[in-house]
Amino acid sequence: MVVAEATSFEEVPARDVSSDFHRFSFMGSGKEYFGIWIVNVLLTIVTLGIYSAWAKVRRNRYFYGNTVLLDRGFEYHAKGKQILIGRLIVLGGLVVLNIIATLVPILALLPTLAVIVALPWLVVRGLRFNARVTSYRNVRFDFVGGVGGAFKAFILGGLLTIISLGLLAPLASRWTGRYVGSNLRFGGKAFYTDPPLAPLYRGLLIGALFGIVVGVVAAAIIMGTFRATSPAASSLDDTVQVSLLWLLAGSSYVIVLLVYGTAMLFYRAAVRNAVWSATRFDEKHRFLSGLSRGRYTWIAISNLLVTILTLGLMRPWAAVRMARYTWEHTSVLVAGSVGILVSELEQQGSAVGAEFIEFEGFDFGF
Repeated sequence: MVVAEATSFEEVPARDVSSDFHRFSFMGSGKEYFGIWIVNVLLTIVTLGIYSAWAKVRRNRYFYGNTVLLDRGFEYHAKGKQILIGRLIVLGGLVVLNIIATLVPILALLPTLAVIVALPWLVVRGLRFNARVTSYRNVRFDFVGGVGGAFKAFILGGLLTIISLGLLAPLASRWTGRYVGSNLRFGGKAFYTDPPLAPLYRGLLIGALFGIVVGVVAAAIIMGTFRATSPAASSLDDTVQVSLLWLLAGSSYVIVLLVYGTAMLFYRAAVRNAVWSATRFDEKHRFLSGLSRGRYTWIAISNLLVTILTLGLMRPWAAVRMARYTWEHTSVLVAGSVGILVSELEQQGSAVGAEFIEFEGFDFGF
């Protein structure tokens, strides 16, 4: 079998892979992460949210460090102070803009316009920051995208998705994947991503159909329940009947959320598969993602239900469960010798990474 000819994750069974096929893995556990999570939550509450910046650092260091490729985990180097300063800058800017808009009514739209204008720049800064504080085998990542590309990928793409009622969502996803993936660097070498539209539209269509099926089943169950109880309800007073009508309206809203949520989860899995599987590193090394859309959707929905039923206490277990599934279905096909590739990256990255230490800047939360 020639591994380089594989076109999807499923086409490379574990028993047949050659030495250049390598799966990611996630080594964390829900019990271990719970200790980090509960401390983060308590300290964030006690400090009125200030500690959330350091909580983000602890969380990312845990998840990055437990994401393993070739027996080595990734590293996250940001500091809580950097994240806190970035958030304070954004918050301060919004406060000033809203004060101006309040004092000068003619400028009421100023905060909204300022956010639209600043958002692409904030996105670029956020992507660059997150890349530069991430490393693998002591080699730093970098992001070189510009503001114009961010505007197209995140602002224009989002607007087209809304205007088209979701029909142009695959185009927006393609722009975003191409912008982020093709502007990422590692050890001075470039990534390149250009996902095709066909699998994205296929994922959108299947997701929409599955969401509709879920909605129809949920509606049938709810309507059947109301019909079974309607004879008894007709003998009740008007207040109770009005309450039942409100309950029916609320149930309809839940059905809409189920349809939309299920469709989006299906589509999200399809987007990840398409984007990762269209990604190349240094023009020759390939990535593969083989998430099952149904399995991914089930994990996401069951995680949400378990988290709600346990009042949030099972959130760490849910986060680890999703991370493990996602990374265990992600792989990389290395062209040539892995040892030579790692050696080259470490030699180039030692010089490039040192330059980033003093220029990481602040995380603006985008």
